[in-house]
Amino acid sequence: MIRLLVGLGNPGPEYEATNHNAGFWWIDAVARELKASLVPDRSYFGLVARVNRPGDQGPLWLLQPQTYMNLSGKSAAALARFFKIAPEEILVAHDELDLQPGQVKFKRSGGHGGHNGLRDIHAQLGTPDYWRLRIGIGHPGVKAEVVDYVLRKPSPTHGEAIHESIAKTLPVLDLILAGDMERATMKLTAKPPRPKPPRPEGLVTPETKP
Repeated sequence: MIRLLVGLGNPGPEYEATNHNAGFWWIDAVARELKASLVPDRSYFGLVARVNRPGDQGPLWLLQPQTYMNLSGKSAAALARFFKIAPEEILVAHDELDLQPGQVKFKRSGGHGGHNGLRDIHAQLGTPDYWRLRIGIGHPGVKAEVVDYVLRKPSPTHGEAIHESIAKTLPVLDLILAGDMERATMKLTAKPPRPKPPRPEGLVTPETKP
């Protein structure tokens, strides 16, 4: 079960619409879906929302670190430690250069791939064993251009694809929170059913027999 959702990004209006803030966009979408309000909390160095869940599941926490990307772990680890949330109960949403805009994928554990937000979360949690939601933003094609690329706005086409991919995750949010990433992935990647071919004109059916 997932108890903490963390979206990565940079605070401030100058970064709000940039590729690097895709994790923030996802948390905003989840907060709207759950009718939760993110409010500043200095104890956890971020914007925080608490969502009460039925039964004995305990609360769900939403977090947008306000520490700037390179210190994301300071915020995430502070909240996780206080509420005794294990790494495997955390899902971190972040922008992913290695996926095209419109693609989203789940991953647990593994390296940080050069992502500075993940790098600091690794360091602060002391383990890479947490879930990630990788939100594709595409790659500029040249490594030297990556920093400028992630800190600028996506093109209108890419931006639309990114926000559509975020919207696609909301119908499977219950599966995500249950920790059933396999079923969530199957539903996300399922192709819509093929439309039935039109019935040929003049075909006699039981309903149309004279």
